[in-house]
Amino acid sequence: MYHFVLKSVLFASILVGSVTLSAQTKSVYKKVIRSDFQTYFEQCHVAGAIAIYNNNEGTWVLSDTMNTQVPTLPASTFKIINMLIALETKTIKDENSIVRWPGSTDTLKYGYRPNIYKDISVKEAFALSAGWAFIEIAKKIDRSVYREFLNACNYGNVDLSESDADFWNFGPMGISPINQVEFLKRLYDGDLPFSKRNMAIVKTVMISENNDDYTIRSKTGWTMANHINTGWWVGYVERKGNVYFFATRLIQDRKFNRPDFSRCRKEITLKALRDLKILP
Repeated sequence: MYHFVLKSVLFASILVGSVTLSAQTKSVYKKVIRSDFQTYFEQCHVAGAIAIYNNNEGTWVLSDTMNTQVPTLPASTFKIINMLIALETKTIKDENSIVRWPGSTDTLKYGYRPNIYKDISVKEAFALSAGWAFIEIAKKIDRSVYREFLNACNYGNVDLSESDADFWNFGPMGISPINQVEFLKRLYDGDLPFSKRNMAIVKTVMISENNDDYTIRSKTGWTMANHINTGWWVGYVERKGNVYFFATRLIQDRKFNRPDFSRCRKEITLKALRDLKILP
């Protein structure tokens, strides 16, 4: 089981040296620690971490320097790279490809959601986070292919030893908030081993909010593996000629399960983005 550092902290917004991204990026960036963001996690009675990257300024804003680097299961945020791999391997033609309902799913593991128990397009499965659909897609892709792409994308720890098809929700695979942001930046930059067409399709499917002021491309995630709620919201904001990448992760022992866990993923992130004047 993963261990997380939880402690009460005083307000801090301090420029402290630099943070090095993955060896593949070979670049050094400034970082700002906003330990006051921990208040938002405490209000939701969860442990948590958030990583934000300002593209124009080359600056990281982190809730802490430890938990933002700890890898955990990506849950449904894996749908971003899963869709890219499915497109690149021609497992699916495009976002309108239909995934046939297999007839049943494990409601104990995934909850009871009858609205998604039907033949469904990949685009709708992404928007509704219909996990069964991406499991069916994953069954058609060999693990060696996943390993090749994950290594090429520097995505997580590439531990695919989980025997079930759903290795992003269960098992030892993990990715950190900082690594999530690194991956999203490479997607935005087009610096991934996928065709421009396929990256453009996924970027379009990721749009979760679009107005005259800004666009948010994102994906949520939630797994209950090992009696732990692991929740995510990752993505990026395009606004006023700049891009801000974010990855927020919540951790909660299911003994203390609360009904606001799902809502808190976005609420905490939006509060942090507004504190930074990224969103109005």
